[in-house]
Amino acid sequence: MNKKNVKSFHLHLVSDSTGETVGMVSRACLVQFDTIEAHEHLWTMVRSEDQALEVLDKIKDNPGFVLFTIVNEEIRKILEDGCRKLQVPCIAVLDQVIGKLGAHLDAEVHATPGRQHVMDAEYFSRIEAMHFVLSHDDGQSARDINDADVILLGVSRTSKTPTCIYLANRGIKAANIPIVPGVDLPEELFSADHPLIVGLNKDPKRLVEIRRQRLKLLDQDESSEYVDLEKVTKEINDARRLYTKHNWPMINVSRKSIEETAATIIQLHSRRLEGIS
Repeated sequence: MNKKNVKSFHLHLVSDSTGETVGMVSRACLVQFDTIEAHEHLWTMVRSEDQALEVLDKIKDNPGFVLFTIVNEEIRKILEDGCRKLQVPCIAVLDQVIGKLGAHLDAEVHATPGRQHVMDAEYFSRIEAMHFVLSHDDGQSARDINDADVILLGVSRTSKTPTCIYLANRGIKAANIPIVPGVDLPEELFSADHPLIVGLNKDPKRLVEIRRQRLKLLDQDESSEYVDLEKVTKEINDARRLYTKHNWPMINVSRKSIEETAATIIQLHSRRLEGIS
């Protein structure tokens, strides 16, 4: 990537526990930006006023965006007031969700540091799913791909990776495999009987626009077959025939957000599990 096109910034992740929650939220957000480079600073187990003041000193040295998961009101106030004086944005990543849930359920919130990391099966499922996604991105580790819950196929720039990350945050182990002209798909894909296999497609003209923008950002040649409408149309049609041949469900992501695509996949996965059971 052309360094001139990369915008870098300092990202401070502050937690009163292990920092895994705020870390996963930040990664899920940053993956949406192709030309952003974050210099992460992770501050964990921040449970005293002195620790909060120490973190503020570090933020002052490298001003930037602050994301935090802190439940103690006094420590939160120190951090938020300090960030306000430093004129840096400071966001509590869980507040809105917890507040909405409390209002909907008419339930009182009991603030306990690290409570979101109660070591239950659901928590470990999400962590395991995230590790699986990262190690099976873009066709990696095909040998154990049958361990996936979902496999996403698609030509370049059909949002496979961010969709997999979203699914991982729902505890679904997802792998993605790119369909590249002239490159054989892994044999393990065709013998996999455990995962739901879903094909992603996109309108050729829209895909060309996205790929062209991508090449501009990377300062690469825009006259390649990668953005040739006729070639791209053939890629899409070949992918569609592949999905149809193997009876794999197909999703057109042209006008869908990552969340909408993931929601459709989750529905398909749930129905498949119901059919199996």
